[in-house]
Amino acid sequence: MRKYRWVKWRKVILWIAALVIVSIFLLTSGPTVWGVVISIVSLLLQLLFAMLFMIIQFVALFWFLARGRTYWILPGETGSTWTDYRGNPEIVENAKRIVTLLKGVKEFKEMGGEAIRGLLLCGPPGTGKSYLAQVIANEAQVPFAYASAPSFQNMFFGVGNLKVMGLYKKARKLAKVYGACIIFIDEIDAIGMSRQAGGGAGGMMGGLMGMGGSGLLNELLLQMDPPNIDNGWFAKLLRSLGLRRKKADRPAVLTVGATNLPDVLDSALLRPGRFDRKLWVDSPDYDGRIDVFQYYLEKVKKDSSITPERAALDTIGYSPAQIKHIVNEAVVIAHQRGAQVASYEDFRAAMETYEWGLKQPLRSMSEDEKRNVAYHEAGHAVAQFLLKPHERVWKVTIIRRGGALGLAATKPTHERYNRTDKEILAEIQVCLAARAVEEEFLNKKLNGVTSDLRQATDLAGAYLGIVGMGEELFSWLAVGSRSDGLRALRTKINELLKSEMTKVKKLVNDNADFVHKIAEELLKRGDLTGEEIEEIYLDLYGQSRAEVLESQNLELLAAPVEDKNEEQS
Repeated sequence: MRKYRWVKWRKVILWIAALVIVSIFLLTSGPTVWGVVISIVSLLLQLLFAMLFMIIQFVALFWFLARGRTYWILPGETGSTWTDYRGNPEIVENAKRIVTLLKGVKEFKEMGGEAIRGLLLCGPPGTGKSYLAQVIANEAQVPFAYASAPSFQNMFFGVGNLKVMGLYKKARKLAKVYGACIIFIDEIDAIGMSRQAGGGAGGMMGGLMGMGGSGLLNELLLQMDPPNIDNGWFAKLLRSLGLRRKKADRPAVLTVGATNLPDVLDSALLRPGRFDRKLWVDSPDYDGRIDVFQYYLEKVKKDSSITPERAALDTIGYSPAQIKHIVNEAVVIAHQRGAQVASYEDFRAAMETYEWGLKQPLRSMSEDEKRNVAYHEAGHAVAQFLLKPHERVWKVTIIRRGGALGLAATKPTHERYNRTDKEILAEIQVCLAARAVEEEFLNKKLNGVTSDLRQATDLAGAYLGIVGMGEELFSWLAVGSRSDGLRALRTKINELLKSEMTKVKKLVNDNADFVHKIAEELLKRGDLTGEEIEEIYLDLYGQSRAEVLESQNLELLAAPVEDKNEEQS
């Protein structure tokens, strides 16, 4: 170490000696030498000015291109707390542990531990991944950077690397001030895709111009897990003079990534030391949706017909973002009709518009074509009503929505995660019911069954070739693609579809009055709700749906209690 310092000081002494010798030579020289020196210096200055001008142009261009589209939020600016993040209490508990680590980085290091460097949030869109990162930053009282991974990509190779370097450089500076800093990168799969899968391929022209290739991912890997280097100029000066012996420390920068496609990420990105932890943020269950609805419904004016329990039952599978949108759309619809508060009908209309599109009636449609559509949807509705005990008919309509001339939709009575073989066969019959009604009551075949037959074929293929519910336990997933499996099982699939068609034809013939009445009412009203279809059946046969399903040994499971407060009272 001493020898290295002596070499450095010896170089300094030699440079000083050389400058002294040149200065003495110039001072003792005549005007001729001075003229030559001035000309050389003038030429060098001109060259230096030209080089500086070109460098400034390139620096300005790359500075403009390398500006990261990053939003910086300092502690306390968002105000988002744990009470604002609803629907996933288990996720909150895990996130609180991270906040505890961020708040006590110094104490944790004194215990011999290292602050976590990465947290990967996986899950469907709209489940609150970016919002969770904001809450973590606010609760930990540390700065928060929001960046989108595609914004790092650039036309010129290397500019994306500069963006990543600049982002982490600023984050480390803020971490030294606040104790820690969080960088949130949304859609991280855009730059973190596995290099073996081709995600790191070079871009256009393979050189100066390109999307960054694997270089951008490599830069991210380096910045997430850098060596312990103190890059401050003052620290470097003290170290060079031997006046700083303190070990270089790494600022606590937590990278939070969000993606819907965790399976495509590079393995180097997922190893410990980069993304140390992975949290799957999924759509909330029934209790979680009640929690989310309570949060958003408290913010709007509504009547007593909308309860969190009733709304949660109607929105199985919805994400918090979708719930927020539906509540807001219900208020918009109520405002448009001049009401002071939103009702359940507004909420229902908002859901239907979101799921199916706006109503667009075809006023030029002939009566015969309307009758065809009415019987088509009546077939679906009858099969749904009588064959699906775990679902309730939500709405049947012959008014065009989106690309569909009509539709018959159901909603689950409760959340379910498995289906039996009988339920899959019943679903196939529901798909074929429209064609069965066309043949039995209209004596024709219509082209509106395209999507029905496709769905029925998919279900039959899964029944026979994936879940092993037929005579064989063979699964085509182990040996080939879906199309190969469907082709191999085509004969058996067709036999199964014909068998289920025979069953559903018997069903619609046994309930012919029900089919005719639904079609008749659809032609009159255009829409029918599940409650109205229940009334039609009760008037025709004097039995409720529950009694009919019970007589067929199909258990109609009760839905969750709509209002827990009323139950307790």
